[in-house]
Amino acid sequence: MQNKVREKLSGGANLVGMMHFTGSPMMIEVMASAGMDFANIDMEHSPIGIELAAHLIRTADAAGITPFVRVPSVDPGMIKQVLNLGASGVIVPHATKQDCLDAVAAVRYAPEGVRGSCPAIRAATYTQPDWAKWTRHANATISVIPLLEEKAEIDAADEILSIDGVDIVFLGPFDYSVAMGIPGANFDHPVMAGALDRLVKAATSRGKCVMTSVGARIDTNYARQIFARGVRLISYSADALVFLEACRQIVATRA
Repeated sequence: MQNKVREKLSGGANLVGMMHFTGSPMMIEVMASAGMDFANIDMEHSPIGIELAAHLIRTADAAGITPFVRVPSVDPGMIKQVLNLGASGVIVPHATKQDCLDAVAAVRYAPEGVRGSCPAIRAATYTQPDWAKWTRHANATISVIPLLEEKAEIDAADEILSIDGVDIVFLGPFDYSVAMGIPGANFDHPVMAGALDRLVKAATSRGKCVMTSVGARIDTNYARQIFARGVRLISYSADALVFLEACRQIVATRA
């Protein structure tokens, strides 16, 4: 399995994707057809379970869009399952430094980690003549993406960015704005903007990248402003919210 997101980032591109809540393979195909780079398949807040995740990952691969999975927590068993299905990485919600260390260990095969070995998995195309070579490839390409949502972790982000195996960090604007008592999860607010700018500076100094979201503000000009701050990946809201906004605009034509 390839991690096309890493390849595109190394080439200097800015990337865009979306949180996938609807559990619809067709929606994944539509995202890919539009030219999106990645789909963040949500298993934290949505009803998507492991069997449906398998179909969504297959769909993403067939359509040419990189599948990441937001797992509910750092559960090595769950992480192993989604990686065995072919996910290119995991997003870790409410990530602490210890969560990140544990997640990196969970995604890597021995001797670098604790991921259990089994050749009969989709990620390894169900057979690998050189298992040692395959494990080295997997260890080098799987992404661990901490979702930083608490003030303490964002303030101490450099400790997380120092971890080998963490190349992308995701600032979660909604939870962070709630933690800070700021309505709207909007990077126009100076506290929100300051947190994002500090995270981008810390990541860039280590040759790493920041992902964030437009939240509920579904506005392409706003997204461009976020990219202008040095963010490299935008998870553009969630598929259900984008569809909701489109439906609201359609309904408004009755007036």
